[in-house]
Amino acid sequence: MLPAASHDPSRRRLRAGIVGGGRGAFIGSVHRLAAELDGQALIVAGAMSSDPAVARESAAAWFLERSYDSYEEMARSESADANGIDFVIVATPNHLHFPVARAFLTEDIHVVCDKPLAASLADGEELGRLVAGGTALFALTHNYTGYPMVREARELVRAGRLGEIRRVAVEYAQDWLMEPLEARGNKQAAWRTDPHRAGPGGSVGDIGTHAANLLEFVTGRRIESVCADLTAFVAGRRLDDDASMLVRLEGGARGTLVCSQIACGEENQLSLRVYGTKAGLEWRQQEPNTLILKPAGGPWELLRTGQPYLGAAARAASRTPPGHPEGYLEAFANLYRSFIADVRRVGEGQPPARDYPGIEEGLRGLRFVGQAVASSRAGSVWMRI
Repeated sequence: MLPAASHDPSRRRLRAGIVGGGRGAFIGSVHRLAAELDGQALIVAGAMSSDPAVARESAAAWFLERSYDSYEEMARSESADANGIDFVIVATPNHLHFPVARAFLTEDIHVVCDKPLAASLADGEELGRLVAGGTALFALTHNYTGYPMVREARELVRAGRLGEIRRVAVEYAQDWLMEPLEARGNKQAAWRTDPHRAGPGGSVGDIGTHAANLLEFVTGRRIESVCADLTAFVAGRRLDDDASMLVRLEGGARGTLVCSQIACGEENQLSLRVYGTKAGLEWRQQEPNTLILKPAGGPWELLRTGQPYLGAAARAASRTPPGHPEGYLEAFANLYRSFIADVRRVGEGQPPARDYPGIEEGLRGLRFVGQAVASSRAGSVWMRI
């Protein structure tokens, strides 16, 4: 019975692998903590760097059971192993998302990929065809959708509490690229400002896609067209570090989307405001446990994470009692919890619930970046997405 149980994902902790995320990478540790937070999965294997020595050192630092010099070798070996990984985490620079995800999807291994889906729309569409034609699950970590109060905001919109949506305003401001860090040996800045590794968008691809995804997730309305003004304020920078956009949504709503990585004094200021005919709402990522509901003609309501008056989706996304702060890692972990539950479902022959971003959201993000860049280059004209 014990050997059989080891192969049944419904009766054990899942085995995960990771590609990228090695020494000096920020996002790899975030994925590890989030994937393991609820005790449902453990990272046991990795190809953590294109440098074999760094890959081995990084795997040893995480006490992984198996380390690989290449993701290709990892995909083949883990697929052939009866006790191989159940899913892989792709935590590489953008240009490697496509080949790494393709390698594991081809081996029928489930994939959790950091955003964006790929560095180009063509590559993203190829991944979409692989997922549609196979049996492996695919998740994209637009992690801000995992916050309890973001899920409450979505439910308020769905329930009609805001009435008909008229206006939205979403902003994502940072200051970490105010200086030319890419010319000073900063690894993260180097690849994020390199069009060959990051794709066609700088700030719009790195954080603008999060803003667009958050807007669409909460409102339930797609961005239909965009009018964008992209700028590289730092001399010599090859990709934008600041963007201002007008957006038009399905159903006639209008809005603004601003993303900047040269906004002096800002840390990670992601905020969303939605205005309807009955009420408005406001959420800020740096104060994520609070959602403000603004009813027409009435006092503002301050809604707080963990409270029993919240809807089921928000309550299910909380782990601690009211007043105990939850944030970025827990939101990330909520996506993993939903994804892992789906891995167990499909292992038992049940359909997945898919309560997390996936291929469709990834493709929308790539189209958004491409059309924002095209709009700006054409003189800030309207472009359909």
